[in-house]
Amino acid sequence: MEIRQILENKRDFLPLLLLGDEQEDMILRYLDRGTLLALYDGGTLRTAAVVTGEGGGVFELKNLATEPGSQGRGYGRAMVEHIVETCRGRGTRLLVGTGDSPLTIPFYEHLGFRESHRVKNFFTDHYDHPIYEAGRRLVDMVYLAMEL
Repeated sequence: MEIRQILENKRDFLPLLLLGDEQEDMILRYLDRGTLLALYDGGTLRTAAVVTGEGGGVFELKNLATEPGSQGRGYGRAMVEHIVETCRGRGTRLLVGTGDSPLTIPFYEHLGFRESHRVKNFFTDHYDHPIYEAGRRLVDMVYLAMEL
């Protein structure tokens, strides 16, 4: 496995990033100001992530997406662990915002994140279509945090 920082042509990664955030204009709000990381295994792109600096020693994992055929093989976990190690020593806290989903919240909790706060109606107020995950309509943004 190799994780690379992508400095140019970030929009080339939109098809994969759209798996982690379904609306392109939402991704474009953070893509250029964020650090785009791409995980390759066997020369094949498996996972991409975008991390932003939010000031005051806080970083936020804005997007984490793994190719469907590569899911469940540890690539997302490896990416998050890399991000934690990269941010440690440079900041004090790593946030991740996600929908209230039985698929994503346990994933992050298993990696050491704990619920921090919620933004009511985030998905209904900011997306132009309903978003569903695991059969559940996403309404509130759930923020999880890890102290670095």
